[in-house]
Amino acid sequence: MNEIEESTGNVHADLGMDDADEMIVKAQLATKIGEIINSRKLSQQQAAEVLGITQPKLSKMLRGQFCGISESKMLYCLARLGRDVRIIVGPDRHAASVGHITVVFSG
Repeated sequence: MNEIEESTGNVHADLGMDDADEMIVKAQLATKIGEIINSRKLSQQQAAEVLGITQPKLSKMLRGQFCGISESKMLYCLARLGRDVRIIVGPDRHAASVGHITVVFSG
């Protein structure tokens, strides 16, 4: 019988990846970038020109291959697509604990 393990909600963490938090943030950002591109009915070439990246790099990003693409570049892409990007640093949780990075998309 196969054993079923409940997901943490982050497939990268479930797979034991060291950079799981970074990867889930990048996945969320790439998903939003893809949604905007699709809603505007842009080709990948047109979108790449708007974003200031090559079409092959855009294609890789939209397929979840984030090597060579930083979160800051992805945030810049969202800004190039007309989205306001705000980074909010919350209060100190506790000196001994690690904070969390969360991506929230509004309207």
